[in-house]
Amino acid sequence: MERLTVYGSFTSSSSYKPMLYLALARLPFSFRTVNLKYGVQKEPPYLAMNRWGVVPSLRHRGLTILQSNVILDYLARETGHFEGATEQECWQAREWLSWEADHITAVAKVRHSARFRASHPEVIAEFRPKAEAALSFVDQTLKTRDWLVGERCTIADIGCWGRMVFMAEGGFDIADWPYLEAWSQRLKAMPGFALPYDLIPSKDREFDPV
Repeated sequence: MERLTVYGSFTSSSSYKPMLYLALARLPFSFRTVNLKYGVQKEPPYLAMNRWGVVPSLRHRGLTILQSNVILDYLARETGHFEGATEQECWQAREWLSWEADHITAVAKVRHSARFRASHPEVIAEFRPKAEAALSFVDQTLKTRDWLVGERCTIADIGCWGRMVFMAEGGFDIADWPYLEAWSQRLKAMPGFALPYDLIPSKDREFDPV
């Protein structure tokens, strides 16, 4: 397989999602850092690749794939890892990714405002109830099952966890959602798992799992 290249930032939950996928799949890839603090994402060379000026971006086999959940979809189709066991489960996993983009993203908005824009408390006030509702929905879904779709980890789990991972930085205590917390422990027990600040470097790096 031609080498995969991820462009991202170590502070970005969106960057974490495809990188966690690749780490869990034990696949080699290259990482290219995009320094958000210095606005590299808005400079012409990066905009030529990513028209929205955001991270992550994936390059593979002459293709450029944007948006974290679309990248997860691509990786599952291309590599076969963390795909649903049936056609129905494949679609259900992608339904979760779409739902995550509408709902769990509220967790990221609260975290971003709490950590990077403390002068905007109105954003936290608006999105905290939405974030709590999304976390509660996932918690209740996991009350009677180990994984969001089927009997094994899929891109649904990686995509949803990848957005939730910074919840503590937004003032959310995972212990308030016990089934979600137990699910997170199952993810953490998987070979190759790493948390964002342990996985995502601040400089360019080559990843070659053995």
